[in-house]
Parts: sequence; structure tokens; C-alpha cells
Amino acid sequence: MALEHAILVSLAERSACGYDLTRRFDKSIGYFWKASHQQIYKVLGRMEGDGLVESHPVPQDGRPDKKVYAITGAGHASLLEWSRTPSPSEASRSDFAVKLRGLPYCDRDAVLADVRRRAETHRERLAYYRADEARNFSDADALDDGQRAQYAVLRGGLLLEQAGLDWCEEVERLLKQPSAPSASTGAP
Repeated sequence: MALEHAILVSLAERSACGYDLTRRFDKSIGYFWKASHQQIYKVLGRMEGDGLVESHPVPQDGRPDKKVYAITGAGHASLLEWSRTPSPSEASRSDFAVKLRGLPYCDRDAVLADVRRRAETHRERLAYYRADEARNFSDADALDDGQRAQYAVLRGGLLLEQAGLDWCEEVERLLKQPSAPSASTGAP
């Protein structure tokens, strides 16, 4: 997926100025697709040049006009075409997993502190997702198609954060166990 598709999805849901788009990335989309404010503005400009989005100025009192972006027919067509292309499997890259693998050669206390920090981050995100679920999706059976799609993404986030927290807690238990003598693996 390219950043363009994340922006098109966001604008298909609701037109927005660049600032509002960056806030959406900070609050929701950013949990599964990261982009800086500069990247979003740069891509918006390119997408406007390509005819995928259009903007119109909105006057503001005491401030410069803001540009509000909307998806165009070509943007909808691009989004539809992209949705028909199978998504590739996502490669997993984890600095944390490599650090765990290298534990015998690393600072055990620092790695354990890293495990605890990661667990806390998972707890915070899990709490955020659960609050969002309670606030916006209290009756999953009454959701329309768009809401069900948003809820499906939220459920994926909930499950991933819970799995991440469970893993961190398991790693912490494993690291707290006394070390067994290491077995000889080499030939004499």
C-alpha cells in the first residue's frame, strides 16, 4: 500500500484540510500506517496534480485560507482498482525480536526494561482501542457497512495489541527464570 491509498480512503470517508488529515493519521490511521505531516502534504500536492484529489480554499478569520481536499472520480477509480489487487504478505521486521535473540550477548537488565516499556505501550494502545470500541461500536450488530469496516480494523488493532502484550508478559516471565547451564553444541 502506498500513502496515497491511505489518504484516498480517509478522504473517501470525509473531505478534510491537510491539518485534519494529519490529525486523522495521528489518532487512527497512524496506528497501522505511519506518515509524517510533511509526507502527507507532499503526497497531497502530487495527488492533486495527478487529479486524484481536488482542493478548494476555505476562508478563515484572521488567518490565511485553508485548502480542503476531496477525492475525485479518478481518485475513487484508483481506490477501486487498488482494492482489486491482492495485498502482499507483510514482512515482519523487529528490532526487538533481534535484541531478544541476542540476549546472551546483551545487557539483560536493559532488555528486560525494554520488554516492560513495550508491554506498557501495548497496554496504553489497548486501553485507547477499548475506549474507542465502547464509545463508537457498542452495538456491533447495528453497524452499517462503513462502520463495520472501521470496526474490523479496530478489532484487528485490539487483537494485535493484546497479542503483543501477552508476548511481552511471556518474555518477562521467561527472562526472570534462572538460567540453566548451557548445553555444548560444538564438536570437540
